[in-house]
Amino acid sequence: MFWRVGCGLIQPGVTTTEPKETIVAQDIETTQTEGIQKLERPRVEALDRILGQPFKVLDDGFVRVVDYMGSDESIVQAARVSYGRGTKKIHEDRGLIRYLMRHRHSTPFEMCEIKLHVRVPMDAWRQWIRHRTANVNEYSTRYSVAIDAAQMTAPGEWRKQSPGNRQGSAGFLDEKVGETFSKQEADLHRLARRLYNERIEAGVAREQARKDLPLSTYTEAYWKVDLHNLLHFLSLRMDEHSQLEIRQYARIIGDEIVSQWCPFTWEAFLDYRMNSMAMSGIELEVVQCIARGDDAGAREVAQRCGWLEPGKNGYKRNREREELEAKLARLNLAVPWR
Repeated sequence: MFWRVGCGLIQPGVTTTEPKETIVAQDIETTQTEGIQKLERPRVEALDRILGQPFKVLDDGFVRVVDYMGSDESIVQAARVSYGRGTKKIHEDRGLIRYLMRHRHSTPFEMCEIKLHVRVPMDAWRQWIRHRTANVNEYSTRYSVAIDAAQMTAPGEWRKQSPGNRQGSAGFLDEKVGETFSKQEADLHRLARRLYNERIEAGVAREQARKDLPLSTYTEAYWKVDLHNLLHFLSLRMDEHSQLEIRQYARIIGDEIVSQWCPFTWEAFLDYRMNSMAMSGIELEVVQCIARGDDAGAREVAQRCGWLEPGKNGYKRNREREELEAKLARLNLAVPWR
């Protein structure tokens, strides 16, 4: 047996003289560590109560919390660069979190992390996985048999293509038409699953047998992400322009999980991100003209920016102008060029 002393090794029973510098260093280290406060892991009782509880999404999907690190308190602690629980009052913690959110100071929010277990249709998962700021481990259909579940669409849930958004939907088809599509969908699912099972039973490799499964087939994954990037994910996927299916997952994560985990942060996020309104310099100039009753000036600004080009039926379509018109409606302001 040997003991390490400084940079060398000695045998028990062998007399040696340890350098004074090593002894002094050890004394200083002991003195310094004695003054450091012992930390306790932040826990959130409201989140602990739902740990592992699946929240149902769609017809056979779910989201559940597997583990988490940090809380609102951790965000405040990181912002103040202090140890322990801190000495500030709760209302001051809330004010600091709102300040950080308002001014987009993101680093303190990265101190919190959460790990979710999700079951989601593959078409929605394709959008989900585009957020590349998380750690992911997905169920593999090369190693395991594909999950025997696929998302079904009710007759009244078939959506129409949006006329103004190539990647969106608007309104629903007639339910009678939907009944035909729902029956066809069920038939397709049964056929695809039967062919898949026949291939597996015949010894076809799982990685090849799966290739004709529909995108509605459910997959599962563990998804670990810090709070800053989770809020960015939610700001995009809770938006009304996102696909309905992934929006339902985002709503569950936000309303049922993040709101319990970091309530001050969730409140600030809703105020400053989801329910706020951003304006460009041009938009602000138009609003300032409206505020002082100068509708002619507002029209002049819009004209200068190419928003009011004449078309067959009124003005030519201009997305930027239409977005401002929607903002003016939210502010209960009349559109000056109508």
